[in-house]
Amino acid sequence: MDFLPSLPTLLAFTAASLLLAATPGPDMTLSISRALSQGRGAALYVVLGTSLGIVVHTLLVAFGISALITASPAAFTILKTGGAAYLLWLAVQAIRHGSNFSVKAATGPRGTVLANVSTGFWVNLLNPKVIIFFMTFLPQFVSAGDPDVTGKLVFLGFFFILIGMPVNAVVVLAADRLSTWLQANRRVLRGMDYTFAGVFSVFAVKIFLTQSR
Repeated sequence: MDFLPSLPTLLAFTAASLLLAATPGPDMTLSISRALSQGRGAALYVVLGTSLGIVVHTLLVAFGISALITASPAAFTILKTGGAAYLLWLAVQAIRHGSNFSVKAATGPRGTVLANVSTGFWVNLLNPKVIIFFMTFLPQFVSAGDPDVTGKLVFLGFFFILIGMPVNAVVVLAADRLSTWLQANRRVLRGMDYTFAGVFSVFAVKIFLTQSR
């Protein structure tokens, strides 16, 4: 199974993915808001929709990066270096601005299953930050010389979903208590900001050092 990453790579990816899944962002805010306004079922369908959005991002990145490597390994190196710089920028932004997690229970008619899945899907798919992030995050875990880079990128993208969905489901099930608790305990959110910044600073430095060899 050549598409499987090495164990150290998989462990590093798992740790980073768990951190990302637990960090409040647009997808989590949407799912919690939907849980508060329409119930857990609706929120879980939103989570399904955001996961489907990640499937699309994964396939676009996997086949796009594969084509880039075939056309120019040097361009792939430039992309990874630029991605490392972007991850470092995200780390700096997390320290400077911190979390702005805020959820209000909206009122309105209950949406259908399709409407909730569609909302989650489009919110994720059309978020430019998610697009840029996947273009820069996944390539950090493959090398230009890997003969099965497409398979590894697809595996990592789906593994990211596998890690994230249970975390998001737990968040939805505890939505009311979690949202209130997080907003009342800003130090916890601040701690997550510093953890996020630290992890992605490590990835950024790692790739910069790798490219300089």
